[in-house]
Order: sequence, then C-alpha cells, then structure tokens
Amino acid sequence: MGTHVIKMPDIGEGIAEVELSVWHVKVGDMVVEDQVLADVMTDKAMVDIPSPVHGKVISLGGQPGEVMAVGSVLISIEVEGAGNVKESAHHAAPAVSVKEAPVAAPKVEAVVESKPAPVAAPRPAPVCQTPMVSRTADERPLASPAVRKHALDMGIQLRLVRGSGPAGRILHEDLDAYLAQGQSNASSANGAYAQRNDEEQIQVIGMRRKIAQRMQEATQRAAHFSYVEEIDVTAVEELRAHLNEKHGATRGKLTLLPFLVRALVVALRDFPQINARYDDEAQVITRLGAVHVGIATQADIGLMVPVVRHAEARSLWDSAAEISRLATAARNGKASRDELSGSSITLTSLGALGGIVSTPVLNLPEVAIVGVNKIVERPMVIKGQVVIRKMMNLSSSFDHRVVDGMDAALFIQAVRGLLEQPATLFVD
Repeated sequence: MGTHVIKMPDIGEGIAEVELSVWHVKVGDMVVEDQVLADVMTDKAMVDIPSPVHGKVISLGGQPGEVMAVGSVLISIEVEGAGNVKESAHHAAPAVSVKEAPVAAPKVEAVVESKPAPVAAPRPAPVCQTPMVSRTADERPLASPAVRKHALDMGIQLRLVRGSGPAGRILHEDLDAYLAQGQSNASSANGAYAQRNDEEQIQVIGMRRKIAQRMQEATQRAAHFSYVEEIDVTAVEELRAHLNEKHGATRGKLTLLPFLVRALVVALRDFPQINARYDDEAQVITRLGAVHVGIATQADIGLMVPVVRHAEARSLWDSAAEISRLATAARNGKASRDELSGSSITLTSLGALGGIVSTPVLNLPEVAIVGVNKIVERPMVIKGQVVIRKMMNLSSSFDHRVVDGMDAALFIQAVRGLLEQPATLFVD
C-alpha cells in the first residue's frame, strides 16, 4: 500500500491561494477516480477538485474556510501500489489531519447551537395553583407599570397570567410562577409567543465571504451615487406580449430583461464613458466597444454575476436564451470562471420583488450598474386625461470618480426613451 498526496492545484490566472469551501469526503471514506473531493473558491468562481486515483482517505489538509496556498497538501489517499510519495516522507511530514471530519453539507455554513440561557430561580410561588388564565383580547388585566414592562421584556402576554394580588392584580411573583410552570409555551397552540433563547453562529466562508469582501471593497473604493428614474413600460410590455404570442412557441418566451439589455446597448453608443472599467491602482479607464452585460443572479451559494458577452451583436431571442442558460448554470453552481468574469456593465433585478427603489452596489471594476424595480399599474395623467399605465423605476448606481452626474442622468433618460418608444430599440 502507498500514499497518494493531492496538492492544491494551480487554477491559473496567477492565483497564488484559494479558499477551501467544502469537503465532500471525510477521513476513512473510500473514493474512486474522478470523484469530487472538495470545492475551492477563487476570486471568481467555485472549482471542483476531483480525485485522480482510487483509494481510502487518510488525512485532510485543511478545514472549510481556510485559505490555502497553491501547492500545499490538500488530501492524502491510501492507494494500491507505491503511491506518489515515499512512506517515510509521509510519516515524517503528514498532512494536517482533521479528526472525524463530518461530511460537508451543500451549504458552506457552520451552525453552532448554543445552550438555552438558564432561567433565574423563581421567587416563592403565590397561593394560586394555576398561573395561567384566559381573558378576552380587549380585557386589560390589573398590573403595575413595572410588572407590565417585566412581562414585555420576558415576552409574556399579561392576559394569560392569573393574578394573586388584590382584585386579581398581577404581581412579579405571578410572572415568575407562570414561567416556572412552563406555561409560556401554552400561550399559543403553535408556540408563536413562546420564549426562545437559542442562538446560531454562521461562519462566513466560501462564496458568502467573497461576496462580503467584494461588496465592502466596492463601497470603500468607489464613490457611489445613485440616480432613480420612473419609466412607462406599457408599450414595451405590449410589444413583449405580442412577440410571445406570435413567436413564443418557436423562439421561446421573452422576459423584460432582453429589452433592457438592448436598451443598454443602444444607449451606450452615446455614452462610452459608462461602458467602462476603472483600474484605480493604475489610474487607467478602459472604455469598451463591446457590451458585456453582467446579469446579477441569486444562487443558493450567494449572488453571482454571469456575463452575456457581446450583447451588441445579439437579437432579443439570442439574449433571452443566453440569459436563461447563464442563470441556470449559476444557480446550479456550474458557471465557469470565464462565464463569471469580464462584464463591462451590470443589470440587476429582483423581478416582482424589486420594490420601489434600491441602491445597487457597483460590480468593480465597472463604473455603472442598472437596477430594475417592479412593474406596477398606476393612474397617470397623459394629455390631461387620467389613464392606467404600467410604471417601473430604474435605480442605478455609478462611480462618481469616472461618471459625472449629468452623464448618468442623460444615460438613464436615453434608456427611458428607448423603452417608452420600443420601436427605437431596433432603429440603427
């Protein structure tokens, strides 16, 4: 028997270290060739580490959340034959073993349950045998302001507590007796008013750590400012419905996103300073002719931004198909590093949950992000007449180091004009 040591591979792009996110095996497991052993996180994507051999896991080289250098020992596997390291060398410098390491769950979160805080010893219980009583919802029990505050702090409904004082007045001792007899859980059949003392601690690792770092970096380095504009999307929604009715069965259904992508492409022709990346260390602004639109996508492991490349060369249906493909890949954790990098402007939308206004955070090194809010029907005054229109806000953020406020406003106004007169989206 020999030992096969797998080291953290060089994933490319000059990356010197990566974060170990999830183990898919534990010490003692039998593994086969090509079985995924672990997931590691780079600055851009999650990468699977497969096994090149059959064998038994004898040690793990790190724990989830640990940042490991390329070339460091990731895992040691006992194999038939000589393996790839000498036996003596293995015993002299073994990989760090994680004893009884649990099988990693799909979520990269470590949950620690704390013990419930002990309840203080109760004062002597009053004479009454049943500390709980039922009163109507509008019946106000007798109690002093101090008792009422005490009950509020402990999450107790006074109407459920029997009072032992004069005229049924509720005393502090009655509250303690109520808790001591475990009646707080009976205040509601489903425990909605029960006291809770549990806590959980979630380790910030993997994708969640990367998201936190990128959001913090973006807000610290860029000079954010936001601009919000209201858009009448009645006409473009009517066009979308018409196209879906006519071509949906053969070309696929269109959402609003392909129209927004097209509007960005057309508007950016006159605002090249917005389709740009800013390297603030080198003090260089790169303006791109190609429009690579990042589509912010919520996945189980966190927010990801797959990129629709060369949106300027895509039709509505081509954009729709690519958005759908990328979103599915991102949600399934299958998007490649290339698919998650290289955007020049980002589009973010929560769909029907989009709210009225938002303040999206820039996706550095980009200098603009366009946020889509929900569509609502509202009465509007048009030519002196009150009519019902479909309205939507665009909440967009810009890097004021690169984009002037006037240019940002004019750009969003151009997008607005294109969406309100959707025929102009296709006029060259």
